[in-house]
Amino acid sequence: MILGLETSCDDTCAAVVDGAAVRSNVISSQGVHDRYGGVVPEIASRHHLELVNAVVDDALARADARLDDVDLVAVTQGPGLVGALLVGLQTAKGLAAARRLPLAPVDHLHGHVAATFLEPDPLQPPFLCLIASGGHTLLADVREPGDFEVIGQTLDDAAGEAFDKGARLLGLPYPGGPALEALAADGDPAAHAFPTAEGVGGLDFSFAGLKTALLYRLRDLGEARAAAARADIAASYQRAIVESLAARVERALAQTDHDRLAVGGGVAANGALRERLAALAPRVAVPAPALCTDNAAMIAAAARHVEPLPWPRYLDLDAYATGERGL
Repeated sequence: MILGLETSCDDTCAAVVDGAAVRSNVISSQGVHDRYGGVVPEIASRHHLELVNAVVDDALARADARLDDVDLVAVTQGPGLVGALLVGLQTAKGLAAARRLPLAPVDHLHGHVAATFLEPDPLQPPFLCLIASGGHTLLADVREPGDFEVIGQTLDDAAGEAFDKGARLLGLPYPGGPALEALAADGDPAAHAFPTAEGVGGLDFSFAGLKTALLYRLRDLGEARAAAARADIAASYQRAIVESLAARVERALAQTDHDRLAVGGGVAANGALRERLAALAPRVAVPAPALCTDNAAMIAAAARHVEPLPWPRYLDLDAYATGERGL
């Protein structure tokens, strides 16, 4: 039985996982960053401090378990906001050390891949995995449960960031992805032509030019005409993001010879993206929404394929903000 903790951004998460079964998966969204139009790292860290113990207690209670039942503690070590990560890391150290339990430090991106290993419809390697979130957009060639190769990644902004910043330009609230998708449902995706970074070779992504194109389109239209065309603009902008992702996924499937695709990260909740990707492979696995966004069940799932550290070797572990460790 694994107790997992995840605090890489603004969601305070704890979960209990037994094998591939998720016994509990608690996600506490702070809900205070919308007024700032994005996550404020210092505020996120302070709220993690206030919430983490209660979230762990809730996860154990929902799993009908006690700390004495836990065999392994898993925690996100990075990448993410360092202050936020440290709250989860230090909490996990304390819980593990108090019972001399081993601790598994997990890479956040490995967690998104491992979300597909969980019930009710687990997918085992080999497969291609697209991870698209507010902080990361990449393609991974997954050959083993504990190992994968990044074969394509964003050169600038992540897909989720493109959704959020596009929504802000359109006057929509944060987080922008769901709001932009809702507005786009009433629009014509062919009304405006936006770039899909076809000039970027290989399997890498780029969304900076798309955001700039949206800014210029709104300026050219003027306030009144832009307001009248908001739904069409949102639909066309969303289509550009979806097509940019889908084109590289299709290219990567051909390059790796995979016939199975897994999708993770918060952007995987987008209905237009799900529909577009469903046609690209015989099997496309998208975890439940609670396993696509940041969560601790995926961290616990990844911990099954990480070499755990015995007490007291993990006491000097530190968080890391960027990059991938041990993948």
